[in-house]
Amino acid sequence: MDYQSILFERRQGVAILTLNRPQRLNSFTDAMHAELRQALRLVSDDKSLRCLLLTGAGRGFCAGQDLGERSVASGAEPPDLGASIRKNYNPLVRAIVSLEKPVVCAVNGVAAGAGANIALSCDIVLAAHSASFIQGFSKIGLVPDCGGSWILPRLVGRARAMGLTLLSEKLTAQQAEQWGMIWRAVADEQLMDEALAMAAHLAGLPTKGLGLSKRAVNASGGNGLEQQLQLECELQLIAGRSQDYREGVAAFMEKRTPRFKGE
Repeated sequence: MDYQSILFERRQGVAILTLNRPQRLNSFTDAMHAELRQALRLVSDDKSLRCLLLTGAGRGFCAGQDLGERSVASGAEPPDLGASIRKNYNPLVRAIVSLEKPVVCAVNGVAAGAGANIALSCDIVLAAHSASFIQGFSKIGLVPDCGGSWILPRLVGRARAMGLTLLSEKLTAQQAEQWGMIWRAVADEQLMDEALAMAAHLAGLPTKGLGLSKRAVNASGGNGLEQQLQLECELQLIAGRSQDYREGVAAFMEKRTPRFKGE
């Protein structure tokens, strides 16, 4: 497909998906959401793509919703933001979280509102030193969406999540790393090299096992210990029957580098 709002590239088993509206800080529109849905389905279905790298074009990662599509004229009927979330944002978060392949996010500048929470829904987040995270919703009378009210307390605790939500203060990449909100803050000039190297490394690992591990960690927040122990048992049964497990054991016994195929 000839995308207009995103860029899509394949590179050695990695799908590189770039939000591409730099003149609007890659803010979301309905058209961008439609392209993202199609691209994520492609990544999910294509077995040759074993890791997804998400980033933004230009000087920012994503400024959230393009408010030009949400302006309300005086006396006009307000837009149904709930419908927008159900149609666009919730499916996007679900697609990222449920994708049984690693998702790396390279935050190259400001990540605000929905943009911040989409980044945080990814599995491993790298951010440039110049990047920042801003919830932003409180400044325009809205509540966090894209799972922000769920993921923030789990990443940084209730007190910090409440402060970020109510005050909408800018959080630097370095502070986000210190708080455990992201994996690592890196120098601006090293961001894409490090993100691409990490994505390529993940693409060469046993994809089946990584996907099952992702499923286990995502389920843990709603499970008690007994439920999680049972889930681990069920997932390990599946992993133990994979070709990658067989290859991993064989390579270990033969003292050689494993050649995983993601199956």
